[in-house]
Amino acid sequence: MKFSCEKALLQAAISTTSRAVSPKSSIPALEGILLEAGNELRLTGYNLETGIRTVVPADIQEEGTLVLGARLFGDIIRKLPDDIVTFRADHYMVNITCGMSEFNILGTDPEEFPELPTVEYQNTITLSQAKLRAMIGQTLFAVSDNESRPIHTGSLFEADDKGLTIVSVDGYRLALRHEAIDKKEGAESFSFVVPGAALSEVEKICSDVDEPAQIIQGARHVMFKVGSTMLVSRRLEGEFLAYRQAIPRNNTIHVVGDTRALLSSIDRVSLIISDKLKSPLRCTFDHNLLKISTKTAIGDAYDECPLEGDGGGLEIGFNNKYLMDALKAAPADKVRLELTTGVSPCVILPTEGEENFLYMVLPVRLKAGE
Repeated sequence: MKFSCEKALLQAAISTTSRAVSPKSSIPALEGILLEAGNELRLTGYNLETGIRTVVPADIQEEGTLVLGARLFGDIIRKLPDDIVTFRADHYMVNITCGMSEFNILGTDPEEFPELPTVEYQNTITLSQAKLRAMIGQTLFAVSDNESRPIHTGSLFEADDKGLTIVSVDGYRLALRHEAIDKKEGAESFSFVVPGAALSEVEKICSDVDEPAQIIQGARHVMFKVGSTMLVSRRLEGEFLAYRQAIPRNNTIHVVGDTRALLSSIDRVSLIISDKLKSPLRCTFDHNLLKISTKTAIGDAYDECPLEGDGGGLEIGFNNKYLMDALKAAPADKVRLELTTGVSPCVILPTEGEENFLYMVLPVRLKAGE
């Protein structure tokens, strides 16, 4: 096996595939990256849950396959000078040269590296990388980390004639994003759940460009194709929350607020809340005004934020982090908050146009003395 390629390109490929490498595994090969030099140079990382494979432009003189420890290989390439890297492998002995630097390290048998699962093409969605990245980034925060309901540790992808909807829910809040898609092949409407850990990697692989990204749904796996990189993940099986029924839509109170002003007010009041000193935000929705206060063992804080609309003096408690996460993710300068009572959820929506996002935050019970 012998090839040469640019250091920067190889480093980027190692950094991408390393994200799917097991830090510690009972199968030593899984702690490595599989290199395959054939018609093209392919690098693969796989931790039995998620696999990432990427193609690197390289000048291949001799074909071959080999597994190299991801950490050491990544460190070596990162610290090499910016030049052409020449890679030679004789059986498992690897020689890496670049400029005046030279390394000889030991690789392992590629036969021990498990094959990536094959994804049968059942349904395909095509949309721009920028759109997919934004949709994942603006819903991923609400994915549950509670393993007792494994289905909610991922996001639901729903595709139909209107476009693609991504929903995450963790029992305290819900995040939903909807966008039109460029192309859809397969069934008229279909849905699947992708683990949050895999989506976090997809978000990193996608760039803010209009180049297309493809999502391919198979029977048990799902594949994301982004440029020269593909990510394969198992699908989560189970009954996802019937989210449409869970969102209250006949709310009696509608107020409009500036997203950044709301965030600033909540952020200021949250300064006296910490992991050790937890306390809900007491929010009072008055006429054209939101009053926010909280009290902890350190002291208390109060702030006001202008709103458009009358809240009728409704008093409601929220977890400061959950409310801030939803407002940070909302891709709009102004948002509409819909409420009904002090024990019903708050729904955050766009003020006008199509409802391309929706966030729901459940309230926290307020104690009389707080």
